[in-house]
Amino acid sequence: MKVYVADRNLVPHRARFEAAVPTGVELFWADADGSIECLRDASVHVGGRFTAEMAAVAEKLELVHVAGAGTDRVAFDALAPDVLVANTFHHERSIAEYVVAAAIMLRRGFLAQDSALRRDVWASAVYDDTIAQPPTLAGARIGFVGFGHIGQQSWKLLRQWGCGGAAVTGSGRVTGDHGLDRVDDVSRLDELAGASDVLVVSAPLTPATTGMIGRTQLDALGPHGILINVGRGPLVDQRAVYDALRTGRLGAAAIDVWYRYPEATGRGALGAPADLPFHELPNLLMTPHSSGITTDTFRGRVDDIAANIGRLVRGEPLHNVVTR
Repeated sequence: MKVYVADRNLVPHRARFEAAVPTGVELFWADADGSIECLRDASVHVGGRFTAEMAAVAEKLELVHVAGAGTDRVAFDALAPDVLVANTFHHERSIAEYVVAAAIMLRRGFLAQDSALRRDVWASAVYDDTIAQPPTLAGARIGFVGFGHIGQQSWKLLRQWGCGGAAVTGSGRVTGDHGLDRVDDVSRLDELAGASDVLVVSAPLTPATTGMIGRTQLDALGPHGILINVGRGPLVDQRAVYDALRTGRLGAAAIDVWYRYPEATGRGALGAPADLPFHELPNLLMTPHSSGITTDTFRGRVDDIAANIGRLVRGEPLHNVVTR
């Protein structure tokens, strides 16, 4: 069996991947020129992007395995009916660390202090009576918009800091007892924002959830509130969050997911992550969709993908198959 590996994030774990696949499975790693000819006799494609053009070339394809959660760049309509698509996660621990770190950094004002001290300004209540002493994370009210892998792992850490938590989900329910004060459906989103000190957004992006966080929700979160978006950029209305941060109607934000993405090099015409000048905002932590990018994440993904390839070889049901 031939497996074509096109995800560059797996390259650092090449030896681990090659050792984990069954005997007789050959891994072919994508060339720098991005040629898809190697797909012609491949049974498995590993990577986050699979186009109709690739589907036309891959004559023996049985499985498209995304090395991540999102399958929005897979051309499902171009795949033969018997071709499976699977995904994998393992990013929740890494993203949860980001959520906690961002919440502390922004709630304590460390981002603003860093910027000020680079200008030789000591922006602390010790030196400036107009600056209030910041609260700790203990006692903060955390609101979760979506409560899947990421929300649950983030809450697991935040609970240890003495935070209170509530969530809204599409169904208004969560599986298991997580110690949240309440769980509602998205009709209570405005109420959740108004009751939260930190709002963590990790819901899936669908037509129904696009723009679900807008001016109303950001105003409810308020001038002392913090928004952390680790879901997808368009879950939060771009103009609304920019204006709220610029005018101070929203206290601060950490944005790890954006409104447009660059070429494979990370630069080029689409290098800017948004249409608006977010980089000018002093109360914003900007990161390049990196909250889940750790060795922990990709070691786990390699293990999952190798295990699924083994199941495919043995004719067993695969894990994490994505319904079309």
